[in-house]
Amino acid sequence: MGRYYSGDIEGKFWFALQDSDAADRFGVTGEQPSTLSYYFDEDNLEDVELEIKNIEESLGDKLQLIEKFFEDNNGWNDKKLEDAGITQEELSEYADLGLGKKIRDCIKENGSCQFDAEC
Repeated sequence: MGRYYSGDIEGKFWFALQDSDAADRFGVTGEQPSTLSYYFDEDNLEDVELEIKNIEESLGDKLQLIEKFFEDNNGWNDKKLEDAGITQEELSEYADLGLGKKIRDCIKENGSCQFDAEC
């Protein structure tokens, strides 16, 4: 069982790493009750791109390490992450980076991006 988001973009939040409100960090606060509703448009694109850049900069050289890790592995556990020198926090940042890129690409392709995230 997992938590999903759906709408103009779709995906599954990373288990035990990524909160349902992960998209809040890209400049729009989700609306509750049982789901968070997000709407981004071209006015939000600069904020989204800035946060993507911030995440990439905070990961630094670890970004390539994590990307290589997932080229070689189709999953992870604490031991695999420890052996690879990747922390849970870094993996959480990487998961949010993927979400941010989906939001950015959706805005660029459609002019807006709307989705609901399960809480």
